[in-house]
Amino acid sequence: MSQSHQQPALSKCPGCDEPPAAGDLFCGACGYDLSAVPARPGDRPTMAITVPPAAPESPAAPVASAGQAAPAASGAEAVRWPAATEADSSDVPAPVHRPSDLPGTDSGGRPLPLAEQEQVQGPGAAAGQGAPAGPGPEPVGGPEPSAVPVRHDDRVEPGGAEHSGDFALAAPDPRTAEHAAAAAAPAAGAKVCVACRSGRVDPDGYCENCGHAQPRERDHMEQELGSVAAVSDRGLRHHRNEDSFAVSSTALPDGSPAVVAIVCDGVSSASRPDEASAAAANAANESLLASLPRGTHPQQAMHEAIVAASEAVNALAQEPAGAMEHDAHRHQNAPACTLVGAVMAGELLIVGWVGDSRVYWVPEDRSRPTARLTEDDSWAAQMVAAGLMNEAEAYADERAHAITGWLGADAYELEPHTAAFKPDRPGLVVVCTDGLWNYAESAEEMAAAVPADAQEHPLRGAQVLVGHALDGGGHDNVTVALLPFAVRPQGAGSACETV
Repeated sequence: MSQSHQQPALSKCPGCDEPPAAGDLFCGACGYDLSAVPARPGDRPTMAITVPPAAPESPAAPVASAGQAAPAASGAEAVRWPAATEADSSDVPAPVHRPSDLPGTDSGGRPLPLAEQEQVQGPGAAAGQGAPAGPGPEPVGGPEPSAVPVRHDDRVEPGGAEHSGDFALAAPDPRTAEHAAAAAAPAAGAKVCVACRSGRVDPDGYCENCGHAQPRERDHMEQELGSVAAVSDRGLRHHRNEDSFAVSSTALPDGSPAVVAIVCDGVSSASRPDEASAAAANAANESLLASLPRGTHPQQAMHEAIVAASEAVNALAQEPAGAMEHDAHRHQNAPACTLVGAVMAGELLIVGWVGDSRVYWVPEDRSRPTARLTEDDSWAAQMVAAGLMNEAEAYADERAHAITGWLGADAYELEPHTAAFKPDRPGLVVVCTDGLWNYAESAEEMAAAVPADAQEHPLRGAQVLVGHALDGGGHDNVTVALLPFAVRPQGAGSACETV
């Protein structure tokens, strides 16, 4: 409830000490403006003050002197404040005394100890050198304090706030970049925010300094290992990257190198497609790294790798003990993905696949013919193979990209495809998901998209191809791996065997 504040009645005129008549706004003797009373102090916690009973004067009791207020006795009239000795140009009386002019007393009228006076009135109060505790008129004849502008962006050092004249902020001012960086400086090895470049990223993926959501690790991935490189990107339309890849190298029993690239594409209509693609890529890669050094034929090793990948994806369909009930699709279908891989071992190029991801061959001499080395497990490919449609008609149909083969517990039947090639000239092997080949479908279009120096710089070539898909619209996740294939100068002939 609000209350109105009334001005206190004056017992005498502050200008001439004459008692004014009731209701007068101006003194009848000197014309002093009786409405010019001191402003009501700001709100502060109210404490009851006990007025001590009248007592004989003693050295311990404060004695009124010139320029000081006389103690009020019980039942006496209002406190009589001494008048100002002079007035300023606005006829407002000047202050009568400084805070240090009056000795401090407790509620019983006893003088405060020196330490308490300094605490209440400020350092030097007992010596008459105290300064006002808050804003108010300047003392008459007192020293003019130097004007120190308050800066809220000042850096307050420990123990230095009382000397700077500034307020010590509870936290560093966010407008100061160095303060923000110091407040959220990440520890060694911790992730740094991609937005402010200074804050630490919390386990939930948000910056502790600016709150910016960080891109997930799989949104964009790149890896280069010797002569093989791969890049995967979320694309422009999907909310997460459901592709995955694995690149590695090992040695055959004779010491010659073997290079592996596996690319997997999660089936978006299935549950947890990102987990399915990651599990398949890792399982296939580990299987190849285990079988190739033992001397297993690369084509047989690729077949076994696809089977191992299928088993890894099937295992995801088994519900764990603490299933997440908030996943609406978790109990409706099994995780699924496609797989395509390539192995360069000796003079052979081995490819294997299930689904609609592809492998292209782009010769170093671009005047030589290019080729697609895989056949899709898709509705369109089946229509073309059955002679019911030509390729243009089949891929123009809305059912064209419906896959007929995949890895997953609900797959009709696992049919791994493998093929072995023996190129007679150097070239580039392009292993990719449909997120790329949708924008370069034919072998000629893919060769045109591959940069000329991709043979020497496969990582940069993979980056260019991902950019080609993003420039084309980026409707799907995009993943591509590039394997430069070199042959011996005396190599002759080529062979191809498909299983």
